[in-house]
Amino acid sequence: MADWIRRECKVEIDPESLYDIQVKRIHEYKRQLMNILYVIYRYISIKAMTPEERLQVVPRTVMFSGKAAPAYETAKNIIKLINEVSYVINNDATTNNLLKLVFLPNYNVSNAEVIIPASDISEHISTAGT
Repeated sequence: MADWIRRECKVEIDPESLYDIQVKRIHEYKRQLMNILYVIYRYISIKAMTPEERLQVVPRTVMFSGKAAPAYETAKNIIKLINEVSYVINNDATTNNLLKLVFLPNYNVSNAEVIIPASDISEHISTAGT
C-alpha cells in the first residue's frame, strides 16, 4: 500500500503505520466530515504532546477516497478540506512521523481491490439507516 500511495499520490507513508481508511461516495450522511474533524483533533492533540508522550503514539495513516456528484458543492468542499488538511499535516516535520493524511485519487473498483484489503481500521459502514 505504501508503494501504491508513493506512486499515485507522491506521499511517503510509514508502511508499518496503522491504516485508517474511509472509501465511499462522498456525501454528508456518510460521515467523512466527522472523520476529517477527528483527524484535525488528533493532529492538534499530537502537537500538544511532550516528546515523551509522543513515544506512546501509534503512527497512523488516514486515507479517504471517493467520488462526489458533479453538482454536490458540500461534497466537493469536504474533498477540498481533506486535501487542505493533508497539506498541513503531511508538511509538519514535528508530527508527520506519527500522522499522515492522504486523499486517494480516482476511486474505482480496481483501486478498491488494493485499498480495502490494506485497511487496519475500516470506516466503510454507513450509519444512515440506523
